[in-house]
Amino acid sequence: MVFDTLAGRLAAEPIKDLTHRTGTWGITLLTATLAVTPLRRLTGWNRLQSFRRMLGLFAFFYILLHFLVYFALDQFFDWRAIAKDIGKRPYITVGLTGFLLLSTLALTSTKGWVRRLGRRWRSLHALVYVAALAGIVHFTWSQKRDITKPTLYGAAIVLVLAARLAPRLPGVTRSG
Repeated sequence: MVFDTLAGRLAAEPIKDLTHRTGTWGITLLTATLAVTPLRRLTGWNRLQSFRRMLGLFAFFYILLHFLVYFALDQFFDWRAIAKDIGKRPYITVGLTGFLLLSTLALTSTKGWVRRLGRRWRSLHALVYVAALAGIVHFTWSQKRDITKPTLYGAAIVLVLAARLAPRLPGVTRSG
């Protein structure tokens, strides 16, 4: 994206292009992060688990960039315009909610926070699914016509969530 910006290879509306690119990378990496545990269980490749935190932080990084493009380039740090936009456009409200949830999760993703929060850490980090669903709603509501992409991401996230919950259902054994 930096190279495309410097080389003048962004779309006709560069801010919109950057917003879409950062949002797409963010939701893609968030979906990949959520898929780690089910893939590990399915394949038995436990080494996958070591990539989950890194993927989650990369997802947060792109979602942070997505927010910063909106905040700095689109709204020029105008708090009043942003507040008005939040009230006027529900998809921004939902997106901001997901961003704030992910910010909390990113801040508490260190080993120190895991130790400090103990068992509560796992409960707190289960909010990643709420944040992911907020991201899907944000993505869907922001589309003017074609909701194919957000629907595919939503289906992937629901599938991953179902795969994570399936081992907890009565009569289903859990392997790992």
